[in-house]
Amino acid sequence: MHSLFPSHGLYAITDGPRTDLSATVAQALAGGARVLQYRDKTADAARRHAEAAALEQLCDTHTVPLIVNDDVALAVAVRAAGVHLGRDDDDVAAARAALGAGAIIGVSCYDSLERARAAAAAGADYVAFGAFFPSPTKPQAVRASLDLLRQSATLGVPRVAIGGITPDNAPSLVEAGADFLAVISAVFAAPDVCAAAQRFARLYPTD
Repeated sequence: MHSLFPSHGLYAITDGPRTDLSATVAQALAGGARVLQYRDKTADAARRHAEAAALEQLCDTHTVPLIVNDDVALAVAVRAAGVHLGRDDDDVAAARAALGAGAIIGVSCYDSLERARAAAAAGADYVAFGAFFPSPTKPQAVRASLDLLRQSATLGVPRVAIGGITPDNAPSLVEAGADFLAVISAVFAAPDVCAAAQRFARLYPTD
């Protein structure tokens, strides 16, 4: 696994096109985000490349890995630390071949322990479960249970919880075994992004 990948903490995910992207990401990193995922579902390839490249440099200054959502080619182009794969994306083997042995490859497993087992066996570096709570980003997302986190403790890879997570409901996920809290709105839609990130970061012990 990539040497920058931490053991636990806030996994901040960007929320698509915004003019203050770099500034808000800088605030999230200052607040203690341990991993950053660049997520932008638009088709503007030139802007996405420029933004991802800028965020890679920013993350590098904070010694935080940048993960690119869904787009292996973009991750390769900007020399990101890794990629996050969903149900309809490349498989782990193809992503590994493109990105190299040291890349961080994560897989969305939704509410499926079987998918998580398969992903871990295929070489995924972490698996993500959710949504655990109603999500403003994906209102129709399948719901996952706290028991799923407990049952996945033997997978041997870090587990990321996602979906409607707030500082108020996050402690239940940490208690159930979530190594990372993946957060979009509760960080990047907050009036004070740095303070919001700090609230999540404080839920985990410092290394």
